Amino acid sequence: MGPEVLQDVTFRIDRGAFRYIKGPSGAGKSSLLRLLSLGRLPSRGELRLFGTDVRQIRRAELPALRRKIGVVFQDFRLIPHLTAIENVLLPLHLARIESHRSEAHVRELLEWVGLGKRMEAKPSTLSGGEQQRVAIARAVILSPEILVADEPTGSVDDAIGRRLVHLFEQMNAIGTTVIVATHNEELIRRTPHEVLELDRGRVNDPGARPAGLDGPAGEDA
Repeated sequence: MGPEVLQDVTFRIDRGAFRYIKGPSGAGKSSLLRLLSLGRLPSRGELRLFGTDVRQIRRAELPALRRKIGVVFQDFRLIPHLTAIENVLLPLHLARIESHRSEAHVRELLEWVGLGKRMEAKPSTLSGGEQQRVAIARAVILSPEILVADEPTGSVDDAIGRRLVHLFEQMNAIGTTVIVATHNEELIRRTPHEVLELDRGRVNDPGARPAGLDGPAGEDA
């Protein structure tokens, strides 16, 4: 068992909130996002999602919970042999939602994020910024109850970054809880929402009253 990345982390994020998570490299942001997206379970403490302590959930029930959470990974995790549009369609296929209308929605979303001419391209031929936009489109296509994004504007220019954040805010406006880890101070200043600050695995959260998710939760490296 390795050292704990997160220690005595206690916070609450309300359903329907938009929260930034910031902190220096190594602060534990990615580890926290893995917990919030059910990529890992806490080694100790309590993590409540959708009103339920995740450590009390049977493993067979976890996939259904994960389907309620859209995740934008820092390393994108696109399927290499699928095209951009096929990657975005994949969650719909897995959820057994297949129709011409669904594909039209995917095409419209890819157009909106500036990939209208790259839909048939495979990840190996896409730039880092293009891959990031495919990953974001895939994460939001099922209108998840929670959207967790790790540095979603890190590989795109400022104009595309603003457009992506606008997409997140549109989703938040219809009830999606949005949690974004970012180093981008300008982004935080330009689109102000509550900020959860991590420092060496601990929360520095002055005055924030965070729900939906609460701790403490420990994370093994």
